[in-house]
Amino acid sequence: MFGRHDEHLKLVEQAFGVQVLARGLDLSISGPEPSVKHAGRVFDQLLDIIRMGRYVRREEVVYAIQALRERGDLDLHAIYLDKIPILSKRQYITPKTAGQKAYVDAIRKYDIVFAIGPAGTGKSYLAVAMAVAALKDQEVSRLILTRPAVEAGESLGYLPGDLSAKVNPYLRPLYDALYDMMDVDRIQRYLERGIIEVAPLAYMRGRAQPHFSSVLTPRGYVSIGSLRAGDTVVGSDGAPTRVVGVYPQGRKEIFRIATQDGASALCCAEHLWAVYTRGDRRRNKSFRVLETRELVGRLRCAHYHRFELPLLSAPAQFPSRPVPLDPYALGLLLGDGCITGATTPSFSTGDAELACALEETLEGIEVTWKSGVDYVLRNVHGGRGGVIVANPVTTVLRNLDLCGTRSSTKFVPEIYLYNSADVRLAVLQGLLDTDGGPVVQDDRTCRIQYSTASMRLRDAVIFLVRSLGGIVYSRCRPALGRPPGRANGRDVRHVSDAHILDIRLPESIQPFRLSRKLERYRRSGGGHPARYLECIERVGEYEAVCIRVDAPDSLYVTDDFIVTHNTLNDSFVILDEAQNSTPEQMKMFLTRLGFDSKCVITGDVTQSDLPQGRTSGLAQAQEVLQGIEGISFVQFSGSDVVRHELVQEIIKAYHVHDTGARAKPGGATR
Repeated sequence: MFGRHDEHLKLVEQAFGVQVLARGLDLSISGPEPSVKHAGRVFDQLLDIIRMGRYVRREEVVYAIQALRERGDLDLHAIYLDKIPILSKRQYITPKTAGQKAYVDAIRKYDIVFAIGPAGTGKSYLAVAMAVAALKDQEVSRLILTRPAVEAGESLGYLPGDLSAKVNPYLRPLYDALYDMMDVDRIQRYLERGIIEVAPLAYMRGRAQPHFSSVLTPRGYVSIGSLRAGDTVVGSDGAPTRVVGVYPQGRKEIFRIATQDGASALCCAEHLWAVYTRGDRRRNKSFRVLETRELVGRLRCAHYHRFELPLLSAPAQFPSRPVPLDPYALGLLLGDGCITGATTPSFSTGDAELACALEETLEGIEVTWKSGVDYVLRNVHGGRGGVIVANPVTTVLRNLDLCGTRSSTKFVPEIYLYNSADVRLAVLQGLLDTDGGPVVQDDRTCRIQYSTASMRLRDAVIFLVRSLGGIVYSRCRPALGRPPGRANGRDVRHVSDAHILDIRLPESIQPFRLSRKLERYRRSGGGHPARYLECIERVGEYEAVCIRVDAPDSLYVTDDFIVTHNTLNDSFVILDEAQNSTPEQMKMFLTRLGFDSKCVITGDVTQSDLPQGRTSGLAQAQEVLQGIEGISFVQFSGSDVVRHELVQEIIKAYHVHDTGARAKPGGATR
């Protein structure tokens, strides 16, 4: 209580102009009545805190004197006995001022907290302490610390060393706070696993893909490097979502991430992935977000795939376009039609139902039985003799560049691939009704198998299935070495490889129109298509870019209809020295916040290092975001400074000087 050499007693005497005498366990205060009352209040509160096992330091006595002089009803218990648990021998950290206590309470209550005030008020230190506590209590799974490296102009390429060597000097205060709250081994382990990430603000976007990686848009796949803010891409719900930011990332190490169904995409080590575990599915939990580097070496759990990627929750939406031939009829002709152009188009099937369906969908065409399983597509306006009338099916197929194709060269025209979901499904149904079918196994749900000799047709079916939210497994049966088939008592040798596709579609998708196939499929059920991470391998270094989309879940579709992420879930994110961020950077940072996350932004708007004339992102945020529910602004003052007492006096002196300068005509200073 008394302090070293009765230092604390002397502080009270000097502050209130009283005399304090200690005799054993008795303490007497003499002087003017108001001063004695104030001094007694200081001792009463400090004694109560000490009796509860809390050691009181000199700076805390100084603050108690100052605070209780200004606010006689202040409760020091609530401040000094608030414990923030950390991962070090100190075990916990406590706030030291009323402002710090309000700051800590705001972080506990709100998802986004702005802490604004002078240096030395503990803004960054307490934010890191709260983040470490949240990590310790498993409230979040990742801790991200960032600050603008504006002193380096955010252009770090010409500085010596690797990225860590370039940015570490600007992030040193954050590292110092971390090392004060966690042991070194734990910090290194967390940094390696990506549980703790420390990066300059410009690199916070660094969830990047190579410039040549594909991103799905309503007009088809385009390279991510060609996208600009305002463009639209396809989100996880299949609907278009706007690109609100494009951020070049420079040259980065790139990995290929592949799934069990043969899909793959390229990304950097920090790229984010929305994934489910078996436990998440069992408990109906939302997806978790992990970086690529966190997934490496953890893809299997016993004999199971550990991580499941989300699929499209609804078919991808492409603009509806008129087509020259009914899409279901096109699928049937691509499956069992003869469209070489050498003869009248014909169709072969053992199901009369398909021949009838073909006739119903082709205007001006009569499907006439020829022999066995063969039908001819006759023009109803044609006849023997007189003027030769072109077959309308042949004319349309010629316009689509399909006339003259054979079983190994058939394809689905692009106008059908990038069309409405109804058109794409109708084409797929035609293909599956002819060359596909349900495969039923004991104790398993039904899958669909499709085979074709055309690689282009194989790729088209894969595209159609994935665009509708399904998955496809592809394998090849080489023609070389395969036993010949039999037809009319003779051997028929295979001249083309056979491409076999195993397909699973969402329950809402009806893959067949042919009655016998549809009935069998419905009896067994289509099951639940699922895509799992299979392997991750390094492929080299490439120029990379990051995009930010306006989707609620921050997901967009990349190569092979893989759904990927670009925001931060389940994280505690701290932006330090935010006064040096631009408005664009601040907006980017705040809109990256994901579900179950907290965000703390600290800074001093009076100490911006931005070039003259540039608006501070922190200052603009104060104006734009005031009054939004879930966001709290905590203002610190000189009385909250917990450094040397002179720091408080320095801050007061500058405040008086700045206030006086603004009061003068013109507000000029020199």
